[in-house]
Amino acid sequence: MEKKTMTLDDLTEALSANPKVAVRLVLPDGSFVPAHFHVTEVGRVQKDFIDCGGTLRHSVACVLQIWIANDVDHRLEASKLAGILRKGIALFESRDVPLEVEYDSGVISQYPVLKIEATSEGVILHLETKHTNCLAQDRCGVRLDVVSACSESGCC
Repeated sequence: MEKKTMTLDDLTEALSANPKVAVRLVLPDGSFVPAHFHVTEVGRVQKDFIDCGGTLRHSVACVLQIWIANDVDHRLEASKLAGILRKGIALFESRDVPLEVEYDSGVISQYPVLKIEATSEGVILHLETKHTNCLAQDRCGVRLDVVSACSESGCC
């Protein structure tokens, strides 16, 4: 069963219910993004592509770009992030789009938001790693126990 990624709607609800707390981000390894991060972009990212089996696919996500500056006393309060999101909401036909965080810690990475937790310490976004996958496994004959199945079938 595939894990459900949090959506823009999930985040706006959590922020509205907890306007006076800080927003924190937890990386997949359990470490926190420095608390003085800034949200520099709210982006609608659309990807249109053909998978290796020839199927045309589309995906749309809300990507929050995070940036670390040298103003170490800066803290992003939930109400401030809610205001930033309100400015970007016109980019989306629906708030029911997957939510991801783009973060540069030596290499720019995008992390899907796995869980949003509201605590006394803040609204905490738990990030997970993002992986590639063959989307045409049914056409390629990919088996998890055989690494080369896709290349043997000729679809990739």
